Amino acid sequence: MAHQAGFVSIIGKPNAGKSTLMNALVGEKMSIITPKAQTTRHRILGIVNDENYQIVFSDTPGVIKPHYALHESMMHQVDGSIVDADLILLVTDIYEEYDEADVLKKLERSSAPLAVLINKIDQSDEETVKKKVEFWQEKLNPKAIFAISALHGHNIKAIMDFVIENLPEHAAYYEKDALTDRNDRFFASEMIREQVFKQYKKEIPYSTEVIVTAFIEGEKLYRISAEIIVERESQKNIIIGKGGEMLKITGTYARRAMEDFFQQKVFLEMFVKVIPDWRTKKNYLKQFGYE
Repeated sequence: MAHQAGFVSIIGKPNAGKSTLMNALVGEKMSIITPKAQTTRHRILGIVNDENYQIVFSDTPGVIKPHYALHESMMHQVDGSIVDADLILLVTDIYEEYDEADVLKKLERSSAPLAVLINKIDQSDEETVKKKVEFWQEKLNPKAIFAISALHGHNIKAIMDFVIENLPEHAAYYEKDALTDRNDRFFASEMIREQVFKQYKKEIPYSTEVIVTAFIEGEKLYRISAEIIVERESQKNIIIGKGGEMLKITGTYARRAMEDFFQQKVFLEMFVKVIPDWRTKKNYLKQFGYE
C-alpha cells in the first residue's frame, strides 16, 4: 500500500471550536483554548504519524474582517492554509446564524475536498442539528458533513477515518517523530498568552503579545524569561495589578501549564513592556513572528 500524506486545514469563524478540534484530532495540546474569540493568532501545525500515513493538520485564526495590521497577518495565514490544503475541514457550530459569507468567500479559492463539521451538538437538540445538516448540504454540497462535539470527542474517529480515506499518496512531509512545526519557545509564549486571555477582561488580551526572551534548558530546570507587550501604560498597570498580584497569578498558572507540557520544572520570570499601537505597526509584527 502506498504511503499517504497531506495537509488538512481547519477553517471557520472565531470561537467555533477549531483549536479544541485540532487538539482532539492530534491527541496533544497544540493550540491554546479560551472562551474568548480570536485566541488563535498563528497558523499552527499538528502532525499525526502512522506507518502508512502522515496527516498535517493546520489550526488557523478565526476568519474576521481585519481592523489592524495584526488582523491582516492573521487572515494571510488563513489564506495560505487554504491554498496549501489537500483537504479542508470547515468548522461551524449549532449557534451559527448562517452568516458565514466571509469564510465561504475564502473557500472559493480552493478546489480541495471539503467536509463541514457542525460542532457543539452536545449543547443542542436533534431537530436543530438536522436543520443545520440540511442547510450545509444544500449550500455547499460538501464531500461529508459531521455533527460533532470536539470538547467531548464525539465523532472524532469518524473525522479521522474520513481524512485518511481522502489523503493523497505522498511521501511524508516531516520527520515521522515530529508533532508540530513550532518550537518550545513558541509554546511557552502561547501558554502565557492563554493565561492573559483567561485572567484579564475586555481589550487587554487583544492588546497583548508575549515574547520569550530567554529559554535555557537545564538538566533539572528550564529557565524561561518573557516580555508581555501592551500598547498603553494603563494596560501595563492592569497586567501587573496591585502590588504585582495579577502578574504573579498569571505567571503561576502559565508556569504550571509549562511544567505539564514540558514535563520539567520551570523557573519563569515575566516583565511588562509598553510598545504604543504595536498591532498597527508592520515592523513590530514582523519582529513578533507575524508574516
